[in-house]
Amino acid sequence: MLINHQKWLYLITLSLVWGSSFILMKRALIGLTPIQVGALRLVIAGFFLLIIGYSSIKSIKKKQWKWILISSLLGTFFPAFMYAYAIMGIDSSIASILNSITPFNALWIGATFFSFNFKKEQLVGIFIGLCGTIVLISQGATMNPNQNYWYALLPIISSFGYAFNVNIIKKYLQDLDALAITVGNFIFIIIPALIILFYSDFPGSFELTSQTKTALIYIFILAIFGTVMAKIIFNKLIQISSPIFSTSVTYLIPVVAVIWGVIDGEKLSGIQIIAALVILLGVYMVNKKK
Repeated sequence: MLINHQKWLYLITLSLVWGSSFILMKRALIGLTPIQVGALRLVIAGFFLLIIGYSSIKSIKKKQWKWILISSLLGTFFPAFMYAYAIMGIDSSIASILNSITPFNALWIGATFFSFNFKKEQLVGIFIGLCGTIVLISQGATMNPNQNYWYALLPIISSFGYAFNVNIIKKYLQDLDALAITVGNFIFIIIPALIILFYSDFPGSFELTSQTKTALIYIFILAIFGTVMAKIIFNKLIQISSPIFSTSVTYLIPVVAVIWGVIDGEKLSGIQIIAALVILLGVYMVNKKK
């Protein structure tokens, strides 16, 4: 398969998988706490990865391990908990739209810290996208006064982690197999996740009700598809494309997430839809080629 076709296939696949992750987290939160959702997702994914790909870590060079560690914390560990808490406070569809500022952060972080070049048009695109994000948050706070929109800061903070992660992989882990990067990430993550899960009083006060059984099913699906498979595909996508193109998946994710949100009874106002389109305009300008 041609690289150009392959990267678009990966992009669309990731948008479908990660776009569905938000509703899975929302449903899992019905029977679990945010800390349990984040920790269980990482633990299940970690054990699965160690089973299928432990041998792949032999290809990781000594000098690359520090970058694997930083990648694991910024790109996987902290976001897993931040998004679980965010969706507890705001609609899953809004959280997914806020995730779309990741390419903007990838652009300026790449230029500032990793010596990647960017165009003036891309800088304008960043500004336009951020304006759309601000309108989206403020309108959401007005439309849903019962929701705490301070939680919107969590996806925004996570986007900085994602942005650093893609630039790290592109610059320092380019020659590594995508599976090796992912397994290496979880070697650092799985023990802290287990400790956090233990201190979350799981399974101490955990009652196996029909709600919690359903929540565990959602977490399992989220861990295997939304974390394991998606991370491997995403790491490969970064390697065969640019940080900006790979993070552009965050512009397609909201389309899937919003559809799931509407099906689940979430509401979006006309102004929020316009704000989302403004963000997409910013995306276009960031990715525009002369």
